[in-house]
Amino acid sequence: MKKLQYDNYEDMFRRFRLDPPKDYNVAFDLLDRIAQETPDALCIRHVDDDENTRDITFKQLSEASSRLANAFKAQGIGKGDRVMLVLYRRLEWWEAMLGLHKLGAVAIPAPAQLTPHDIEYRLNKAKAKAVIVDFSISARVDEARPNCPTLRLTAQVGGDSLPKGWLDYSALVSAASSVFPKPASPAELACGNDPLLIFFSSGTTGMPKMVQHNHYYPMGHMLTGVYWHDLEPGDLHLTVADTGWGKAIWGKSYGQWMAGSAVFVYDYRGKFDPKALLRVMSNGGVTSFCAPPTIYRFVVREDLAQYDLSKLKYCTTAGELLNESVFHDWKHLTGLEIHEGYGQTETTLIVVTLPQMEAKPGSIGRPAPGWEVELLDEDGQPVPAGEEGEICIKVDGKLPYGLFDGYLDEPERTAKVWYDGWYHTGDKAWMDEDGYYWFLGRVDDLIKSSGYRIGPFEVESALVAHDAVIEAAVTGIPDPVRGQIVKATVVLAPGYAASDDLTAALQEHVKKYTAPYKYPRKIEYVAELPKTISGKIKRGDIRAKDLRS
Repeated sequence: MKKLQYDNYEDMFRRFRLDPPKDYNVAFDLLDRIAQETPDALCIRHVDDDENTRDITFKQLSEASSRLANAFKAQGIGKGDRVMLVLYRRLEWWEAMLGLHKLGAVAIPAPAQLTPHDIEYRLNKAKAKAVIVDFSISARVDEARPNCPTLRLTAQVGGDSLPKGWLDYSALVSAASSVFPKPASPAELACGNDPLLIFFSSGTTGMPKMVQHNHYYPMGHMLTGVYWHDLEPGDLHLTVADTGWGKAIWGKSYGQWMAGSAVFVYDYRGKFDPKALLRVMSNGGVTSFCAPPTIYRFVVREDLAQYDLSKLKYCTTAGELLNESVFHDWKHLTGLEIHEGYGQTETTLIVVTLPQMEAKPGSIGRPAPGWEVELLDEDGQPVPAGEEGEICIKVDGKLPYGLFDGYLDEPERTAKVWYDGWYHTGDKAWMDEDGYYWFLGRVDDLIKSSGYRIGPFEVESALVAHDAVIEAAVTGIPDPVRGQIVKATVVLAPGYAASDDLTAALQEHVKKYTAPYKYPRKIEYVAELPKTISGKIKRGDIRAKDLRS
């Protein structure tokens, strides 16, 4: 797709439009089209856990996805059937995703950390008909299977042995035809507003809910890959994300291919190793990089002079707040700014720092072109600059491409966030005089102390700027005088030990870094923070533990 040029943010916000055809299906209308026009162009560069590299062209992925579609059609899977994928970052994930898109089946990406109980919950909640999983997951599926009445097809990828009742993915797909034309019949073609994907959102409270997106959702990621990642033909983009979560879609497929670039995949298993990541980026020729701030915090502690990052030209981040010290450290070490963005599982990119904009460290940016975003108070009224409000998206007209259809099978839950012409994200922010948004946290995470309202990210950002702190979670605990006081739960960097002197030093550091009233009056040191399986800090668990103690 041709990348349009804009003079500045205002120009892009005014002129940016998306107009996909009504029968849009990304597997046919993007993947197959590119495969026809430039069959030998690089589509995916895949590096496995042993750092072996394999390059896949658009023609190869197009044919592999068609084989999957034909193979599963022969097994009775069709339009509207739901199929769960648990495949780490294996190449088969891309084959299966795009093949299911062609078939009209609804893909349910899921992370490999799921327990048998998690698998059972998700299969039953989604009424899934089939699963495609890595061989290391098969036993967990078998444990859950007796309690999953809708599950009837199980396909295993890899492994030395095939469990009873399972299909061998490789044998099944390799025997199928590599041609799967776009269906002409509306009864077979999934497109437009038909369901495409279901994500289970990893909320920090309650059971995961099903977030459904339709076939227009990929078009919303044109902004992600073409403009936020600032990709050009020939670029190689790496997003550090597991394929079980929505962020993988943001950085490992649709938007990057729309830009004419290729996707770089590092399929590491086990604990994250910043040295290995840097080595793989250096050897693989990565030109564009996106990772959560935690990854950047680990990487800037390494000796970057040992790695050839000369091809790297653009960097982005999302998922949590980027503290200012990491922004400046990265820029000092690489010469590159980190451009932040904000969105949810329910959306694509809705607040963004584009290349045409000044990157303000700590700000998530300005409302993304194609979205009407406002900060609203509790009465649903816009707040002025400098005052906090909830990030809300206008939905009383034409819906933006990339916004979810709703929480599947839970209309009451949908109605709690989608009302009065707005989708309410549940996230708080404030806007400065230049129109930049500054994220504060979830509505429930804000701390009210002595009349002040304190966002946890502000204090966490200050704490992780100290050399002693790797991670921090900030919560409020009850106080008879102040209502609440700020508490920090901290994971220390190697070489540091908990002590009263360190606590005092961290408190003084926060007072100098941000407004003094925000400093943590209590600091607890822990080996690790409670997190969801997607890596989000479970502040609710910390609050509950504090209330019990």
